[in-house]
Amino acid sequence: MAGHTITQEAVGPAAQTSVTQGHAARELGLKRGEFELAVMLGRIRTVGDTVGGRRRVTREEIERVRAGKGFPEAWLERIRAVGTTEGAALMDISTARFTRLTRTGFITPVKFYLNRYRAVVWLYLAEELSQFARSETNAGLLTGRASGTLRAQLDAGVDLRARNWRGRHAGALLRQCDDPWERAAAVASLLDPVQIAELIRDPYERAYVRRLMPGSFSQGAPESPAGLIIQRITTADDPDEIRWLRANLTISLSRARGERPAPRPAPQPDDPAPEPREEPAPDHAAPPAALPHEETKERAPEPRGLLKWMRRRGS
Repeated sequence: MAGHTITQEAVGPAAQTSVTQGHAARELGLKRGEFELAVMLGRIRTVGDTVGGRRRVTREEIERVRAGKGFPEAWLERIRAVGTTEGAALMDISTARFTRLTRTGFITPVKFYLNRYRAVVWLYLAEELSQFARSETNAGLLTGRASGTLRAQLDAGVDLRARNWRGRHAGALLRQCDDPWERAAAVASLLDPVQIAELIRDPYERAYVRRLMPGSFSQGAPESPAGLIIQRITTADDPDEIRWLRANLTISLSRARGERPAPRPAPQPDDPAPEPREEPAPDHAAPPAALPHEETKERAPEPRGLLKWMRRRGS
């Protein structure tokens, strides 16, 4: 129609039957943090339209969530995240005991953020805390003195919260991967650049993996104080954890290479050979001079810039 411009949000096959995540959150009446946590937990399923593209939500999935029992109140309760004070109250224990259980790996954080003082605030799934408190297996952890092993770990400064969160985060990332190169990128996102460079020697593969890595957390620029804190939390630092990630990345790379090679620059066309010039024929008879051989010059392509088992209990 004249005067109107028709635009499309995406060009892949899923574009006709899906919407952006932001659109889906609005249709479901969810805040951004609630929606992201629901996706991370697998409560809302997303689909990939193109490799490395933003994941979307199908209309069918929106209707499935809406039709869920108790939506939205009971559904929202299942994705409610709480801090230390509220979590301890839910379990009917002191905040000190709650912190001991989280530091030694009995309770795994579901997300984190930095407060205005750049202190790390860990959040836990209320549903999981209630289940933990109801289990008879955990009764001894909720009352009485801590075991000698537990006290020794705490005295040694053990804190498994970041590692356990990374394990959970890795599982969430891998669940959303439809492509072997995306899986490799998800695993690589938890390793530092030195580890990645050691395992991915080819610069084009390394650039492709970096391009497919999940988006980084947005609190502060990478080199800012907040950015450095987040980098420490999101980068593996435990030797066992690093070994697992390196082995997983090696396997993922092998499978990805078998599927298809990483994209590379197209080879440059050969320079055209110069046309031979026609010399005027001499007046006297003479044998014609041999035409020069055509030479081609090769131009080198220009390089372009570039889970559970991890959640180990401390007892």
